[in-house]
Amino acid sequence: MNVTIHKPVLNTAEETSSNEVAITLGMLSAIEENSALSQRSLAKELGIALGLANAYLKRCVKKGWIKVQQVPANRYAYYITPNGFSEKARLTGEYLSTSLEFFRHAREQSSTICVMAANRRLTRLALIGAGELAEITALTALDSPVEIVGVVDPSAAGSRLAGLRVVADIGELDPVEAVIITDMRAPQRTYEEWAERLSADQVLAVDMLKISRAAPPDVGDAT
Repeated sequence: MNVTIHKPVLNTAEETSSNEVAITLGMLSAIEENSALSQRSLAKELGIALGLANAYLKRCVKKGWIKVQQVPANRYAYYITPNGFSEKARLTGEYLSTSLEFFRHAREQSSTICVMAANRRLTRLALIGAGELAEITALTALDSPVEIVGVVDPSAAGSRLAGLRVVADIGELDPVEAVIITDMRAPQRTYEEWAERLSADQVLAVDMLKISRAAPPDVGDAT
């Protein structure tokens, strides 16, 4: 897996904060994908110096986001903890809201999701979560075979987004065949809620939200 860190143009303090978020998010995502990564390969994947990767890894362990376990051949395996999953979800929303690459990635990935839904014969969709990502997805869908029938977001119910009704509950909309997660505030939690409410096959999401479709692993008392 390649973790690409896109850097927005910010002032010095903002750039430092944005870089820290990007590196931490990249590290949590990389370890979620592959617990067997060495520190050297992790640094290479993130595009940072080995010493910096070591410093961020120690910080993540200290924060309780990552656990370390010794494995055979005197090597170590790294595991993202439940708290790490929560932090990854929080950082995802924070990073997306400041990244200048957001709109390009959102448009490209929304188009991919719409095509994928159409290929699976899911053509009547609702968006879960109002905001910029929902608006981009709704506008992108206009050029695809799918129809977005509305947006579900209790905090914005009664408003309109890209010409669509925003409602408090999906029952207020015409029947849909699937939903797309567009909530950037807590995408992981929102996905889990809807995966329980519907079948997992009916809950779609763009890759940029970095949603984990599996439950956090039980890392036990590994240290």
